[in-house]
Amino acid sequence: MTRGGGQGLARVAVVVRAGAAPLWWLGVFAAGIGVLMPGITGRRIGVMAGAVLFMVTTVVVASVRRKRYAELIRSATRAGKHDVLQDRAVAVRNWRRGHRWWLVLAFLAALGSAAAVPAAGGMLLAGCGAGLRLKAAWLGRRERADGALLWVRVDWLDGRGGRPVGKGVKGYRSTGIAAGDAAPGGARRRTAALV
Repeated sequence: MTRGGGQGLARVAVVVRAGAAPLWWLGVFAAGIGVLMPGITGRRIGVMAGAVLFMVTTVVVASVRRKRYAELIRSATRAGKHDVLQDRAVAVRNWRRGHRWWLVLAFLAALGSAAAVPAAGGMLLAGCGAGLRLKAAWLGRRERADGALLWVRVDWLDGRGGRPVGKGVKGYRSTGIAAGDAAPGGARRRTAALV
């Protein structure tokens, strides 16, 4: 990581992936608790509806705004030598802190929905997490194919540390594939290589 007068940069795939694990696990817990409730529709219908919601949500979340991502990827410029590469843990922590109350509300809503349709709300939430993981994996494939990691200016993210394709994002920066402490796709790099 080079320090100086450059911009703070966060990995695009890390920001996308930051919500995947909490949404997945909160959804799994909510579905597990919800399936214990009989609900208005009954467990069988609730689980079947939840399975459909899971699949649809996963596909929608994984594919939404891909065109915008592709435009920003094509126009990515090389990061400067004074740009500061944000650690993976910092980007994940910023996203999770910024979204903690949304996660709590989503979990409570998923639990509450089990009174009507058992497990469906939890499976919907888990589908959001799975979709984010798939989107991060897609970004990782693009990074490997191009041989460059994608970064976004931290000050262009929203106030909660998310939205790497939001209106405020004017472009991405790129670095070599070994830069930073996250592998392509935003996962932890087993051996951190800093460039």
